[in-house]
Amino acid sequence: MGLLDVAGLLRRLRVVAEPPSADALTRLHRAFVARVPYENSEIQLGRPTSVDPAETAARIVDRGRGGYCFHLNGALSALLRELGYRVTEHAGHVQGRAGEPPELNRSHLALIVSGLPSPDAPDGRWLVDVGLGDGLRSPLPLRAGEHRQEVLGFGLAESALVPGWRFAHDPRGSFHAVDVESEPTTTGTFAARHHHLSTSPDSPFVRAFTAQRVDATGLDLLRSLTLTRREASGDRTLLLESRRDWAAALADVFGLVLDPAELDVVWPKALAQHEARLAVRERLR
Repeated sequence: MGLLDVAGLLRRLRVVAEPPSADALTRLHRAFVARVPYENSEIQLGRPTSVDPAETAARIVDRGRGGYCFHLNGALSALLRELGYRVTEHAGHVQGRAGEPPELNRSHLALIVSGLPSPDAPDGRWLVDVGLGDGLRSPLPLRAGEHRQEVLGFGLAESALVPGWRFAHDPRGSFHAVDVESEPTTTGTFAARHHHLSTSPDSPFVRAFTAQRVDATGLDLLRSLTLTRREASGDRTLLLESRRDWAAALADVFGLVLDPAELDVVWPKALAQHEARLAVRERLR
């Protein structure tokens, strides 16, 4: 593992280093999900990455890129340790749709921060996750029950799949649930799963370009050419039908600036992915 650029990450997040506290953790989490997009541009470009937090941090700081759960939570975990937090990494098992059976797939990395008691979390334990895309804006107290944030609602309960917790997404979310193991692991244990998710034709990260972020009033989701803004009042959807508009949305909404050579690769893919989705819908009519 390389050296983590702590100062660069804090500048990128536009936050200052603070002593660990529940409030400081919330500020850090909110800055991360608003300013570092959940996205798969490197996968769509066919450029292999690792799950090394320092490598991820360098992409975030130097190139304005993000990543998915292994990258984002891995980098945040390393940053939290540098700032003095007690943080552990945990394997998660994603259930994509409500009708699918839960399965042991180790497709997610989640974090638990401890030692920060507050009225909402008397035992001081928090579920921290900046790698859910259209998920948490703030850390969740690690206790069973329903948890409402600005736009979406989430549930936490004991998992029936693994010893640990079941995180239930809002019905409008991009996935159904994640079962999070209580036993800690390390980022490095996800290397093989990351390789599969980055290269397999069956992987959702290979099948479709995506970018997602969460802010104080809602969340933004891009899938192929469809950009959705989701707020408490409802959804607004925009189809980005030209390369110019698509690239502008990536830059303006998600802070993702792709150079012309990169656009030459990913724009035709996104266009083909959109057309394939339309063809599937037409066949299902």
